[in-house]
Amino acid sequence: MDEKKNQAQENEEVEEKDSSEGTDTTEVNEESADEKEKQEETEEQAVNGESSNYEEEIAALKKEKDDLFDRLLRVQAEFENFKKRTQKEREAERKYKAQDLVNDILPVLDNFERALQVEKTEETSSLIEGISMVHRQLLDALKNNGVEMIETEGKQFDPNLHHAVMQVEDESYESNQIVEELQKGYMLKDRVIRPAMVKVNK
Repeated sequence: MDEKKNQAQENEEVEEKDSSEGTDTTEVNEESADEKEKQEETEEQAVNGESSNYEEEIAALKKEKDDLFDRLLRVQAEFENFKKRTQKEREAERKYKAQDLVNDILPVLDNFERALQVEKTEETSSLIEGISMVHRQLLDALKNNGVEMIETEGKQFDPNLHHAVMQVEDESYESNQIVEELQKGYMLKDRVIRPAMVKVNK
């Protein structure tokens, strides 16, 4: 009888121990599951953080690329403008290279023309002819370099070509018509070197 009683107690102890071990195992499994879930959340947050960082880096690189492209376009446009401006300056320099020389020669031409206005006599005839020949040669040399005299006789006054120093009232001329040329004007190709000095009808 006592043996059966002891056996029953032992069986109860074993059952209690098994039950306790089962409870412990369940608790361990639950803790393990919680840790795994936390680890997965941490990994997911890390992935999301890395993805956000990549997106920010991509956006920054795209902005930098756009800025560099805009700067490149501006530099290219400035370089093209520089080339065009330099080319125009070189063309103008070649086109008007004789301008300084012409400016120096104009007073000489004026003196030749004053000398040719001297009354021609037997004594001065040969001298005047020599002066006239040199004067013509000088005009031809200037013409070969693109210098032309500005026309005035019978022309309408043009402020771009003429410089009015006197005005008269003469019914034989139209209004604003040039009456007399007081000093010759000259052009170098399409540029006015010196406007013609004229008398204009009102």
